[in-house]
Amino acid sequence: MPRDMQAEALAGASDEALLARYAAGEPAAARVLTLRLTPRALGYAARMLGDAAEAEDVAQEAMLRLWRAAPGWRAGEAQVSTWLYRVVTNLCMDRLRARRRRPAAALDEAPEVPDGAKGAEAGLIEADRMVALQAALDALPERQRQAVVLRHIEGLANPEIAAVMEIGVEAVESLTARAKRALTAILSGRREELGYDDKA
Repeated sequence: MPRDMQAEALAGASDEALLARYAAGEPAAARVLTLRLTPRALGYAARMLGDAAEAEDVAQEAMLRLWRAAPGWRAGEAQVSTWLYRVVTNLCMDRLRARRRRPAAALDEAPEVPDGAKGAEAGLIEADRMVALQAALDALPERQRQAVVLRHIEGLANPEIAAVMEIGVEAVESLTARAKRALTAILSGRREELGYDDKA
């Protein structure tokens, strides 16, 4: 069967079914699952780390761990996506802890910042908003950042977040509420600067 037809046939399969098919020696299942899960892992890692290159490394490592875990995967114990978010979380936390131990880089060693110039004011405003949001997320305690990113950016439900973070649903609700209050406080004085009028 041609690759396109294989992918189309597998597109409706669950993550767990695809992982089982990969473990049984079906590489097309791995391709479909990679296309489905990698963008989610990458987006979550980027929000947690604030660094696209590090996020790519984390997403790649998390997917490699998933492939290594496939032969021993026990269906029904955890959702594949929940397991993957937990692995990404752990890898991000390891990197964040390593950053705190590392001395700050000299200014000339800092990576180049993309200018983001689209030639349109709207593009610049949007870029400023994304930078401000990432800076605000970076200012949150790690657990609050993790909860709010999983809930409001990744779109996970509170029970799934609880499974990823290995805490109760009430703790998730508390963390997200505190994070939203903190983000509001951090960003409140910047509405005009970020191009929001009083009605926005």
